[in-house]
Amino acid sequence: MQNKSFILLGSNLGDREYLLNAAVEKVCEVCGSLIDKSSLYESEPWGFQTDNNFLNQVIQIETSMSPHDLLKEILSVEIQLGRDRITKYDTYVSRPIDIDILYFNDMIINEYDLIVPHPRLHLRRFTMLPLCEIAAEFIHPIFNVSNKQLLSLCDDDSVVHLYKKRLS
Repeated sequence: MQNKSFILLGSNLGDREYLLNAAVEKVCEVCGSLIDKSSLYESEPWGFQTDNNFLNQVIQIETSMSPHDLLKEILSVEIQLGRDRITKYDTYVSRPIDIDILYFNDMIINEYDLIVPHPRLHLRRFTMLPLCEIAAEFIHPIFNVSNKQLLSLCDDDSVVHLYKKRLS
């Protein structure tokens, strides 16, 4: 069975664009095939202070993996690209790569190691703008409204702008 997942990529350390491209390549290499990807968006940090802005992108993949297997592979890709997953922080920190599962089909998962849909996706413009670019009409399985509607309701006023338009 083929599953569809929307995945958020972010980077605010190092060569951000290279790291996002490498993450897309590695995720597709080990997890499944790329269906679509958004443009790159630049945003100020959310939830913590730093001088380093983030680049973000949302991709949609098709995979035969389970949600937990996908998570395991995504965490491995983060480590390969320089993410420190050993040190525990009390807050968000700058990082070379961050990869989050936003949706997995229309499943609802609430377990200690995996929550899908991502519990804060609707609160963050840096997530909603690229997500709406490729999946505006996708219905959030808990809120039962489209991503486009979630974006219109989003109270986040942080600055997010188009960094690099996707190639069609």
